[in-house]
Amino acid sequence: MKVRVLVRPKSGILDPQGEAVRRALPALGFEGVDSVHIGRLIEMELESADEVEGMCRRLLANPTVEEYEWEVLS
Repeated sequence: MKVRVLVRPKSGILDPQGEAVRRALPALGFEGVDSVHIGRLIEMELESADEVEGMCRRLLANPTVEEYEWEVLS
């Protein structure tokens, strides 16, 4: 089965990459963007999704500053 994990900074956590993108957008003609958060997408092929939550908590995300969500794709 395929599993997709989305990891992103928690609300209120400094996101320098997101802030750089937010500042650059008006220069490219894209107005009205108040905030940007840059995260990462992890896709895995697994035999079972039983341990995905543990993988997220212990390795894939830093629960102090990041939040995550995951879904089974197939």
